[in-house]
Amino acid sequence: MIRKIIPVFFSLILSLAGSAQDSSMLVGKKIITLSEVVLNNKLNVPAFIERIKNDTSFYKAFRNLRILNYTSINDVRMLDKDNNSQASLYSKIKQLRDSNCRRMEVLEEQSTGDFYNDDHQYNYYTAQMYASLFFTPGVICNEDNIVAGSTFSTAGKSGLEKHKEQLKMLFFNPGKKINGLPFIADKTPIYDDDMADAYDMNVDMDEYNKTSCYILKQKVKPGKESKVVIDEMTTWFDDKTFEVVARNYSLSYNAGVYDFKVKMEVQMTHMGDYLVPALIRYNGNWKAIFKKRERGVFTATLFDFR
Repeated sequence: MIRKIIPVFFSLILSLAGSAQDSSMLVGKKIITLSEVVLNNKLNVPAFIERIKNDTSFYKAFRNLRILNYTSINDVRMLDKDNNSQASLYSKIKQLRDSNCRRMEVLEEQSTGDFYNDDHQYNYYTAQMYASLFFTPGVICNEDNIVAGSTFSTAGKSGLEKHKEQLKMLFFNPGKKINGLPFIADKTPIYDDDMADAYDMNVDMDEYNKTSCYILKQKVKPGKESKVVIDEMTTWFDDKTFEVVARNYSLSYNAGVYDFKVKMEVQMTHMGDYLVPALIRYNGNWKAIFKKRERGVFTATLFDFR
């Protein structure tokens, strides 16, 4: 009997010792759990967190699209309350850039349901938002991919244009304070000490698409949901360049006059020295006052960068 107990006892001790290798570190007011592999890699955690707070590579990747040729496949679906498709758009487009101008060429397009109205305008707010982010109207010239000094602002904007700008703030700069968003401006800067008590935060390491990455994950603590907009965010950073390799994030909020629940996934790739988004997935449910509730999913697949 003793001979049977001893191996089990030592197995338990080894198991506990292995799990005890994770360690916690205080950075400002944030308690960050580090995996054993991160500890062994001797990551400068305070510098890492500060670098992430000031990261521009995610936004820069999307601005790089302004100066490149590429092809994209767009799959947008509007769903009813039972998650059945009630309208959809499938298209393949090519962005062409020449003489510091860019334009979009539609290679293929199929739509179903009431995705468009009789004037071929979008019937859905979600579709309008998608188009404003990923489709090029007419010819646009004199753009660049410079991030420094570039900021989002709702100043002088109203109605749909204001909402587009607010969406871009949440989409391109998750984790940053977003002025101009009613009720939620102070609930988005998830890296700040003021929100430290709202999140569990940990750093790990693993490969993502054959790239060795640091993985930062923040998840809202039970009971703190009303204090935040970003419920969970996981970001994979290249462990050499610290560029964003991929990011998954979930957002939700209910302000009475509007509410939303959104999940997004973004995967990056390289075209030479340019970091660019290769895959964007969205699953969203939102309602604004005087508007019908919309449930939409979309996938944008970008390739053939030149």
